[in-house]
Amino acid sequence: MSDLLNSLSRMNRTKVFLVALVVGLVGVFLPGVLGALVLLAVVALLVALSRLTWPLTPPGARLLRLLILGILTGIALSKLF
Repeated sequence: MSDLLNSLSRMNRTKVFLVALVVGLVGVFLPGVLGALVLLAVVALLVALSRLTWPLTPPGARLLRLLILGILTGIALSKLF
């Protein structure tokens, strides 16, 4: 697990942010089930990453992460139904 965190910490943060932003926007703008599946995949990856880094994250950032995950999940579920 620490190997994964070490490799993630060496990545360019700007590029990672931009890729996540583009994938998230693609999920938002794709219609129906396909867009929802993309968003749910993003949420699943963010949950896995948050689970790994939770002990190192300050409480304020934890709350912000949970808020973002909740919003993305809500958007994905609204696209499904």
